[in-house]
Amino acid sequence: MSSRRLQLRLWMEKHAVYPRSKLAIVTVYLLAIDVLLFLIQQLSFIMKRSFGESLGGWVTFLSAVAIAFLLVLIVRRISNGLLWRLRNRLIVTYVFIGVIPFVLLVALFVGGLYLLAGQFATYVAISRLDSAAAELKATTETVERAVGNDLDAGRNAADLSAPDGANARLSVWLNGQLLFSDAGQGPAIQVPSGVAGGFAGLAREKNKVFLRAMSQGSTKRGQLTVIGSKPIDARLLTSVAADLGEVTVGELDQTGRLIPPLFSAGNLAPARRLLDIQIPFATHLRTIDWSSGSKANDAGIGGGVRLSSLYDDLFSALGEVGSAREVLLLILAIVLGIFEIAAAYIGTQLTRTVTGSVAELYRATGFVNRGEFSHRIPIQSKDQLAALAGSFNLMIESIEKLVLEQKEKQRLQNEITIAQEVQNQLFPRRVTNLSNLEVHGFCRPARSVSGDYYDFLSLGSDRMILAVGDVSGKGISAALLMATINSAVRAYALEGMPVFRRAEAVIAGEVISASYESILPGAEASPATMLSLLNHQLYHSTPMEKYATLFLGMYDGATRRLNYSNAGHLPPLILGDDGSCSRLGRGGTVVGLFDEISYEEDTVKLAPGDIFLAYSDGVTEPENDFGEFGEERLISIVQENRDLPLARISEIVTAAVDDWIGAAEQPDDVTLVLARVR
Repeated sequence: MSSRRLQLRLWMEKHAVYPRSKLAIVTVYLLAIDVLLFLIQQLSFIMKRSFGESLGGWVTFLSAVAIAFLLVLIVRRISNGLLWRLRNRLIVTYVFIGVIPFVLLVALFVGGLYLLAGQFATYVAISRLDSAAAELKATTETVERAVGNDLDAGRNAADLSAPDGANARLSVWLNGQLLFSDAGQGPAIQVPSGVAGGFAGLAREKNKVFLRAMSQGSTKRGQLTVIGSKPIDARLLTSVAADLGEVTVGELDQTGRLIPPLFSAGNLAPARRLLDIQIPFATHLRTIDWSSGSKANDAGIGGGVRLSSLYDDLFSALGEVGSAREVLLLILAIVLGIFEIAAAYIGTQLTRTVTGSVAELYRATGFVNRGEFSHRIPIQSKDQLAALAGSFNLMIESIEKLVLEQKEKQRLQNEITIAQEVQNQLFPRRVTNLSNLEVHGFCRPARSVSGDYYDFLSLGSDRMILAVGDVSGKGISAALLMATINSAVRAYALEGMPVFRRAEAVIAGEVISASYESILPGAEASPATMLSLLNHQLYHSTPMEKYATLFLGMYDGATRRLNYSNAGHLPPLILGDDGSCSRLGRGGTVVGLFDEISYEEDTVKLAPGDIFLAYSDGVTEPENDFGEFGEERLISIVQENRDLPLARISEIVTAAVDDWIGAAEQPDDVTLVLARVR
């Protein structure tokens, strides 16, 4: 089975279909889940279970997402293969910069022309319908004036009739009484209550739509009202559709589309040329309810016309000028096409010059890769690409020097690696805990080597020296000074130390003068005395700008007392089991900066469960957008995890510091020393 899987993987890798990217892996998992849900759904249908119906939405959703991801992978695969060559990249760039905007501009023009043509067709149809309404309005006004004159002349109302050639159904009312009506065309048209006397438009009555107009005037016998009406029928629409196309009037549904028409007239003209397309149009017709005068459901008018018919209507008034403008537009289109072809040719030639220069650069890199630094790129032009080739030739001349410099850097890096290994040997590797004190130390350099220092020195079975320090600066120089301090402290503690005449230490409130004449055993030396001697030694053996902070504490397991002196280091903390916190700050200034410095010391009594916590500024001073990590956060973390092993507490603290720093570079060495009294 494993060999088959290996063969399948090799086949997929050979054909470049093995999923390697995160998107490809996610796509494969989605497809697998989708297929599994589909099989479960089909199985539920076979077993006639209802839970399969609820899986249909998930199958559809996962299928859509997987297909979208597959399309992205396919496009990425094609683009990676297509765009590897610079020439193809430039061609694609030209297409996006030159061709696609031109195509979009043409599409925008054609789309705008299409919409404008539809609007113009709508305007022509509505204008013709408005002209018919205006004509009907003029008819009612003519009849109103004629009948009014007859009434004012004293003619009997019974002898009045509509003028000849009215071509509309008319009803004439005097003071609300019908004078006469075209009875042959149907019942008289009632005078509406909410329609003004100057109305001309569409009215709806008994679910039918009419073109109506109403005129009112005053006579000696009272108010005269004349109402004219024409049905929306094929005869009326024929005049609207003349030389236009097919026109239909009908009802509108809730989406604004025409439903089965009331009437339709006109025919779509045959196409005159290849691009003589059909232009559809549709719009609302404002309609009132004739009985009440309120707004009724709008009717709709629509249809289709040929582009040539609209052109004839638009430019018919221009005559020969319209033909001239058509020729001018054709010439402009041809000129634009010529410019586009010329731009494509020029772009291709420029692309070749660029890709040729890049090909020469690519070939030259092969010579450099083989170590043939004598190769030079021929320069045949005076442009930026030629300047690039010249710069490449100069770069080849510099490569050999860079190789030598790299070898020198590698040698220095090897020395730094050796220094790091040596420094790691200086830190305590195996620590023997006392019967009532367990200790742990951790140091992580900001660079390859560290300037921080810590040590645990056992003095017999029940005594131990705790040392924590921080050397000024970073890198090799700080590491060397740290090694000096390490050697001196170990020598003083384990082998004894000379007592200098001018060195002084304050022990238990008494100033003790030293001399050169004796050796003080390390087990009997106090932390203050050791700091005084170390300060004297560093002051005379190191540069003026070099100094260090150092905490020395001597723990006595028999009495659980810690005798300490602090030379400028961040005060270590004693964290009590009851939540108390005390700082060990008694001592003096840093070592190595001033000569003949005396240091004070103090003694603290420790209880079982107390934790000794010493740290460097690399723990508390890292910053982010919320400020420094801080001592309070460090104390809180140690107190919350005080019952865990010391190594685990150290891991939690350093992880918290790393989270606080985030992606930023570690600013300083991180050193942490923990001790717990049993």
